[in-house]
Amino acid sequence: MQICRTVKEMRALVDEWRANNSKIALVPTMGYLHDGHISLVKIAHTLGDKVVLSLFVNPTQFGPTEDLDKYPRDFQRDVDACEKNGVDAIFAPTPDEMYAKDFSTWVTETSLSLPMCGVSRPIHFRGVCTVVLKLFNITRCDAAVFGKKDAQQALVIQRMVRDLNVPVEIVTAPLVREADGLAMSSRNRYLSADERERALSLSRGIFAAEKLYNKGERSASVLIAEVQKSVEQANGKIDYIVCNARDTLMPLESIDRPALLAAAVYFGTTRLIDNVFLG
Repeated sequence: MQICRTVKEMRALVDEWRANNSKIALVPTMGYLHDGHISLVKIAHTLGDKVVLSLFVNPTQFGPTEDLDKYPRDFQRDVDACEKNGVDAIFAPTPDEMYAKDFSTWVTETSLSLPMCGVSRPIHFRGVCTVVLKLFNITRCDAAVFGKKDAQQALVIQRMVRDLNVPVEIVTAPLVREADGLAMSSRNRYLSADERERALSLSRGIFAAEKLYNKGERSASVLIAEVQKSVEQANGKIDYIVCNARDTLMPLESIDRPALLAAAVYFGTTRLIDNVFLG
């Protein structure tokens, strides 16, 4: 496994692989890898001859009051996990390597990025789209794997690739959960024991709403209320709970098409997200 710290190093390695007609699959991450990330790596191995995993806590997707400085990092732990799971190269640049001091070019998606996380994190998806397109250009990947836990992000990236004719196949991977149901996240480590226990109310509410849907309930407000009830009983602070059309991410009253039931909730100061695709 090779570790590339600069764009020049990464491109030189890609040139070697391309000379041998190797297909390249990319797993973009911000590090502090868990089993959810490893599930993406396993899928990437089915998509390419070479797998690149990026480790980059992207500063441009964090707002001024968000957790950029304290976002969990453990480089050696991540390297060990990548070696164990057959990653061919890690791309681990610094912010200065990715962004010139006078950087002024942004990629902005103006539809799917507006609701949900786009309301409370207004610059987030501009930063995500920009860094992901840069990673595509640097690695020249044929395919990239994104997890469904970050459902809105995956849909925004799919739209960006479609709209800008980017020659990368976007593959979305199932959401991976802890044994007790909590969606895996690098931010879970922020939770105290009490917060961790209360956070289970989010997945319980999602599961309960999905069960109602599977039994025939089609009122979006009823499903939202099921999640809300569960979270409020655990004293979670709700950022949003929505039931939106999958293709537009606009709110639904009646679920008559493929939909996304999604929530963002604070337990203490930790913001967690969870979702389920319906239909």
